[in-house]
Amino acid sequence: MLQFLNQCSRGRGAWLLLALTALALELAALYFQHVMLLKPCVMCIYERCALLGVFFAGVVGALAPATPLRYVALLGWIYSAWEGLRLSWEHTMIQLHPSPFTTCDFAARFPSWLPLDKWVPGMFVATGDCAEKQWEFLSLGMPQWLVVISAGYLLVALLVLLAQFFRPRKRDLFGR
Repeated sequence: MLQFLNQCSRGRGAWLLLALTALALELAALYFQHVMLLKPCVMCIYERCALLGVFFAGVVGALAPATPLRYVALLGWIYSAWEGLRLSWEHTMIQLHPSPFTTCDFAARFPSWLPLDKWVPGMFVATGDCAEKQWEFLSLGMPQWLVVISAGYLLVALLVLLAQFFRPRKRDLFGR
């Protein structure tokens, strides 16, 4: 299995699939916000940023998968998935154990050199409350689903990282 993952990491298809899944989740978030009129909170905005990190890691990996650039993409994927897991876990705890002492900010804080809330307000401006449960599917709320999704991304990324130490088999036409 690890040899197979190593081989996949050297091709564009797997990286494009990674980018496509993250893009689909970003589009779903925008659908929830603009069509279903759910209000994203600050934690939701930060979780979106983590998903964008996974998306960009997939794009970078697809640019030159057979070069060392795939290691940069892999590190970006691991970091983004870890941050997504950390943020969604924190958001889940805020929702499951509401407390007046545990709240989130009123607005997302982006660095001055990357004011995403000013550049793309329709995607990065927070208008909701982190403790409010607005949506549920199969008895799990949005941040709980993001825990599952981010953990899945992180698990696969770590397996792909481990697979880098297992060279893919050379295929011989006659099975030698």
